[in-house]
Amino acid sequence: MPPHSSIKAVIPAAGLGTRFLPATKAMPKEMLPVVDKPAIQYVVEEAAQAGIDDILVIIGRNKNAISNHFDSVPELEEKLKDKGDDDRLRRVMASSDLADIHFVRQGEPKGLGHAVLRAKAHVGDSSFAVLLGDDLIDERDALLTTMIAEHERTGATIIALMEVDPNSIHLYGAAAVETTDDDGIVKVTGLVEKPAKEDAPSNLAIIGRYVLTPQVFEILERTEPGKGGEIQLTDALQELAADPEGPGVYGVIFGGRRYDTGDRVDYIKAIVQLAADRDDLGPELRPWFKEFAAGL
Repeated sequence: MPPHSSIKAVIPAAGLGTRFLPATKAMPKEMLPVVDKPAIQYVVEEAAQAGIDDILVIIGRNKNAISNHFDSVPELEEKLKDKGDDDRLRRVMASSDLADIHFVRQGEPKGLGHAVLRAKAHVGDSSFAVLLGDDLIDERDALLTTMIAEHERTGATIIALMEVDPNSIHLYGAAAVETTDDDGIVKVTGLVEKPAKEDAPSNLAIIGRYVLTPQVFEILERTEPGKGGEIQLTDALQELAADPEGPGVYGVIFGGRRYDTGDRVDYIKAIVQLAADRDDLGPELRPWFKEFAAGL
């Protein structure tokens, strides 16, 4: 796909990953392997496949492994070349050829809104996409390209929404919506962060993909810290949705395959699902899964 010259991507990756301790004591959670690639590489590949060639990763302390991963490693490449291991050489080089990747430190992790605000100098006055590394979207299912197209059509802020079990809505931000003339596109009228089931305006949960206008920076700069002392992106989105003079906030309802790597059980499920679908691993794994499950 041709590059979207005006759209850059921002990937917040400064979280502490406490759910995965002690594995994340010295290694960023974004570098945890999902089959044979770190989680963050799937996200960078998704942005690149949507035509984005400029990506900013927001990192925290002890996150140098992320920047090292996307850098070239001449000695490793040379060794693989000498061995004639072309397949592994191609896979190693792919991570450093995906896009023009930049890094900036968040410093103290003060929430997603604060991380997005750290992108202001790099993004400037252009719209940009935000992709959270905990949500992996299957490459076979279009989401980001649809969101960018909807933003370019309307000039609005676009968020990704997914129907979830109402009993699980308390784990997400929930959207109050109105239908539009376009199937799968809704107008967002309000947002509630992690509501109780009885207080949720719908079972449409915000998942980790956004296409934001630069106006969000002005709002984030004056947004007071909320729950946990963090600056919440949801608060800024709520203000954009409520502005009668602005282009508003719209949601793209995603019905495809999403893998949650932010929770230990869901992380394991993601590995199993992706490995089972692979041509090089699935034929051997799928029969074994059946045998294993039968023995439980």
